[in-house]
Amino acid sequence: MIVLQPRILLPVVAALVFAGLAFVVLSGRDLSFDRSVLLLFRAPSDLATPLGPPWLREAMRDLTSLGSFAVLGTMLAVAALMLRACGHGRLAAGLLASVLGAMLISTLLKIGIGRERPDIVEHAARTFTASFPSGHAFLSTVVLNGIAGFVGVASGRADIARLCAMIAWALIVTIGVSRIYLGVHWPSDVLGGWCLGLAWSSLAVALVARWSATPGGRAEPS
Repeated sequence: MIVLQPRILLPVVAALVFAGLAFVVLSGRDLSFDRSVLLLFRAPSDLATPLGPPWLREAMRDLTSLGSFAVLGTMLAVAALMLRACGHGRLAAGLLASVLGAMLISTLLKIGIGRERPDIVEHAARTFTASFPSGHAFLSTVVLNGIAGFVGVASGRADIARLCAMIAWALIVTIGVSRIYLGVHWPSDVLGGWCLGLAWSSLAVALVARWSATPGGRAEPS
């Protein structure tokens, strides 16, 4: 069955997991693993102190900045310009549209759900919005997985697509873990962001790839 293919099944499962997490969060119930996982990154004798030496905390702040609007926006602009310069204007436009849509969805979800940030540990980074889903996790997945997907489509080569996906997910996971380490998100916030981002970016890549191959646009390699 087509739906059982990994490239279709994974986004569908991710969307269902996000829906389940959102339902639980909206119901006001606590997820049992949230507290235990969050505390794994804290010194048992002082919950205000993340595990590891001071340089690790600084490194985590640097890594978490990879998921900021400034850094993701720069990556997005460079990728879109490169796709356009290589003659893949529709892919560039689709990438930009998917990210702008994701930014709107992220804002609406945060306002609508309104989950409080973790209050059992001291935050090691500044925050300005609600907690669920993690904006860093969601938008980094949309941007990086989207770039990987669109570059894979543009190249028409499975090995390049796999390499781009591996690099993207290494960065995505690192950014998400840094949010938990710094105490600014519950693990379920990050998991929800990853799942929604995977579903969103996969759908965007599939739709835009099909649109790019239609008459009137440059046919993309299969």
